[in-house]
Amino acid sequence: MDDRIHFIEHKGKKILLLDFSHATAQQMQLLLEHVRVTVAQHARESLLTLGDFEGAEIDHGVATKIKEVLTLDRPFVKKTAWVGAEKIPHAFLENFHNFSQRKIVIFKTREEALDWLAEE
Repeated sequence: MDDRIHFIEHKGKKILLLDFSHATAQQMQLLLEHVRVTVAQHARESLLTLGDFEGAEIDHGVATKIKEVLTLDRPFVKKTAWVGAEKIPHAFLENFHNFSQRKIVIFKTREEALDWLAEE
């Protein structure tokens, strides 16, 4: 799990990379639970997170788990960016935003997302 969920540095900022790329639905469930536990170990509003969903399998069960994790992680996360979310159904994305009451900014490239996260 640590090869997929770990800190990287960009422009002097520590960013928690959540690499869901090409994960199956079953792997997504395990990774999301690992994210929930990891994020909860940090100070409130301290984390910058980048979720990479390129090629990830997101079925209804995974979408439900994403909503749960986004909601539980909200107190700990300062900013969230996603890449590879183009194939996530719009209804799921809208549901994630509404249910979690979090701002999730979606970018086309990882570099754009990292630059945005590193901005003050």
